[in-house]
Amino acid sequence: MTEYKRNRYTFGIGTIGRDMVYTLISMYLIFYFTDVADLTSRDLTWITSIIVGWRVMDAVIDPFIGVIIDNTKSRWGKHKPWIFLGAATSGILTVLIFFDSGLRGTAYIATFATIYSLWSVAYSLNDIAFWSYVPVLTKDQKERENIGSKARIFALIGTFSVVAGVVPITQMLGEMFGSMKQGYFAFAVIIVAIMWLGQLVTLLGVKEPKDRIIDVSHTSPKDFFRAIFKNDQLLYISISMGLFMIGYTTTTSFGLFYFQYVFGNVEMYMIFAIILGISQIVSLILFPIVGKRLKRSTIYLFSTIFVVAGYLVFYFAPVGTMMFVGIGGILIFVGQASIQLLSLMFLADTVEYGHWKLGKRNESVTFSLQPFIYQLGGAAASGITGTVVIMTGLNYMRDGQLLSGGNLTIFKMAMFIFPGLCILIGYLVYYFKFTIDEEKYAQIMKDLEERENA
Repeated sequence: MTEYKRNRYTFGIGTIGRDMVYTLISMYLIFYFTDVADLTSRDLTWITSIIVGWRVMDAVIDPFIGVIIDNTKSRWGKHKPWIFLGAATSGILTVLIFFDSGLRGTAYIATFATIYSLWSVAYSLNDIAFWSYVPVLTKDQKERENIGSKARIFALIGTFSVVAGVVPITQMLGEMFGSMKQGYFAFAVIIVAIMWLGQLVTLLGVKEPKDRIIDVSHTSPKDFFRAIFKNDQLLYISISMGLFMIGYTTTTSFGLFYFQYVFGNVEMYMIFAIILGISQIVSLILFPIVGKRLKRSTIYLFSTIFVVAGYLVFYFAPVGTMMFVGIGGILIFVGQASIQLLSLMFLADTVEYGHWKLGKRNESVTFSLQPFIYQLGGAAASGITGTVVIMTGLNYMRDGQLLSGGNLTIFKMAMFIFPGLCILIGYLVYYFKFTIDEEKYAQIMKDLEERENA
């Protein structure tokens, strides 16, 4: 197996567990507090505010984490030490989030705030170091697509293992250990163990190519601000990605609520998740093949059309009718998988663009905007989800009760219409402002090679 082929798989396997952890926290933490921890509206309001507040705070911290990584010099390189530390720390804190300490009220809220803030920083540390490894592993756009598509496929396996398994597995573990709280705690322990094993494969298996671009210069505070604010293409694609993630994460955060309180059959959630997971994986498997025939801009256009069409089908789907719900979901998530991979590729290309324009290569500072974007999307989604849950009274509803009337309209507008508009606007920002196409990237690489030779 060649070095590139080995890296595709050893890098990709590392995403399985870490995306399982992120999915549990980003998509099901509010559900856990609402339906398992059974918090009051007051406590739920505080918890939601803490999650949103710390995600915003962490997003501000992320670029500075990127500077630390870019300035790291060790025998293991500058990425692997932080991948290890971030995975080890965030794993322990994930388990603590779901540990039932017996605390209640203000003491519980304060403890959660401390643990969650530390988790957020630790996970970002791992995330920035991990994904900023992509432009180091290859300079070739098509090989980046291969590495990125493999990594996203493994990440989706992790994500949809949680999406499909969270209900039946936590119920089984809850019965085994005596309560749903213990069920969620045991589930957290299992997925953290999977994350650590996957990250170990990446740390031991990935080898940096000998022809990689190495920038040994120190990143100063001035370099930091230039790397972000003078790289116009990085800013534009970050805005586009941010709008996409707000829409996508908002929709997924409502998923379990939808099947329990709108569709009326929470058991169908697992089937729905499996169908969508397979759809996304197929989309990513086909991406390198389609990429040989179509430009990235064309793929992005068709993917956006799929997503918007899917939202419209989903919104107007008759309640309790799985066929239309399934069609809408497949359209959304087939398009979403391609857009998310494209975003990773666009972000990687801005590393070379920044090097070409500013004379300095900052992989980690550049990729620190990815967790910033994810945190922004997660913060917005958590805020919207928590607000809608309280507005519609979902936190007081029990099994068998369904939303209706104005509350149902509010829920569907928040889950489908608002996210669809965000994703559409994100595409328009890309279309009018992002200029690094295949031809321009080739010219940038040629110029950089000439500089290096000189």
